[in-house]
Amino acid sequence: MKKAKKSVDQLITEKHTEALHRGFQAWSELRYGMMSALGDHRWTADLILSTWIQAETGNVPGNGLEYRIGDSGGGFDLLDFKFLPDDRWVSEDIPVRTSIPLNRRRFDRKIEIPIPLYGGGMSYGSISEHIMLARARAAAAWSTYTSTGEGGYPDSLAPYKDHVITQVATGMFGVREETIQRAPIVEFKYAQGAKPGLGGHLLGDKTTVAVAKMRESVPWVSLFSPFPFHSVYSVEDHKKHIDWVRTINPGALVCVKVSTPTDIDMVAVGSYYAGAHILQIDGGYGGTGAAPEIAKKNIAMPIEFAIPKVHRYLVQEGIRDEIVVMASGGIRTAHDMAKAIALGADGCVLGTAELVALGCTRCSNCERGRGCPFGLTTTDPELTQLVDPEWGAKRIGNLYRSIQLQLSRILRQLGLRDIRELRGRTDLLSYNRQNENRA
Repeated sequence: MKKAKKSVDQLITEKHTEALHRGFQAWSELRYGMMSALGDHRWTADLILSTWIQAETGNVPGNGLEYRIGDSGGGFDLLDFKFLPDDRWVSEDIPVRTSIPLNRRRFDRKIEIPIPLYGGGMSYGSISEHIMLARARAAAAWSTYTSTGEGGYPDSLAPYKDHVITQVATGMFGVREETIQRAPIVEFKYAQGAKPGLGGHLLGDKTTVAVAKMRESVPWVSLFSPFPFHSVYSVEDHKKHIDWVRTINPGALVCVKVSTPTDIDMVAVGSYYAGAHILQIDGGYGGTGAAPEIAKKNIAMPIEFAIPKVHRYLVQEGIRDEIVVMASGGIRTAHDMAKAIALGADGCVLGTAELVALGCTRCSNCERGRGCPFGLTTTDPELTQLVDPEWGAKRIGNLYRSIQLQLSRILRQLGLRDIRELRGRTDLLSYNRQNENRA
């Protein structure tokens, strides 16, 4: 029997399908090869690549990459949302609000940010000034904030001062009255989730002449921040710190950054009564590759346990609606962020995710002066030139846009119209045992 001759359209379709199949096969092989060379179980190759795509396009990838969860076998990767059936989703023509306030008290200045996130503290010395500038420009473009970290406040950030949080940490590096006076938010860092009880550290290899000048220290000598503030051992001492800042800058909001000890709920209440407007609880999954692995994995309480503990205790004390709780320490994706809010946070603080948007591959060479081949976590004057601040600001801004789109989609699929309605809604989460202990 003679075969029917194929039409031109059929031939084109077959060739197109073949090309797609070959492309998918090549992509699968590439991904398989990259799993051992790119990322880790928390930041998988898929998550890193999908973050790069979001930073490039401002949208989630449409090529099959997993952009929502990692492969850690724990944490946020075990939580799913109980989405409603399609016919009960909030319609696309109904606006959804993603903004949150940063001051819930009845007094002091009112600040609202359009997305429930801002940039966490990464100091001059741990990252380059170019990266700090890119983060500040992105924050200004999105009317949100970025924190200087504990390494001082470079003058290049001054044009964006209305969107820069200045940090006061235990080493008091670069802390000056003029920088506190220019800041809309002043952040006290009492502890970092990636290394609680250890203080901060910047090795001599990264303490260049410029970094040492900013930190008012000696070049090429390692710098260590003590733990804790040796002037703060009680809520009363804590209040004196906050009063000191309010005396210098009466208009500033005060943020308190703490790690997640077992009594984190008591710490939260103490910070409220000391006068803080924002409490940033920092879990153990954060930090750059400079943070010791033994500290990151064994000391602080995982952030997904700390958030509901703090939220419930503040509710019991009747003060939950008077303090803003921001979660940090391993927030990678929009889905992580939404889960953190559902557990009880008001919003989240991003750090590593912004570096990944700028090209970080999680190679964990952050502690060395020339360790970062992408010019991110380096103070080397040549390597820092690899990142143009304007390019970096655009990529971080695109990541923010993608996160906002995803958060809006999550809210619609849950039948909600406001991100504030999601706070504390643990009933909208489910536990996915299929992902347990996969790592």
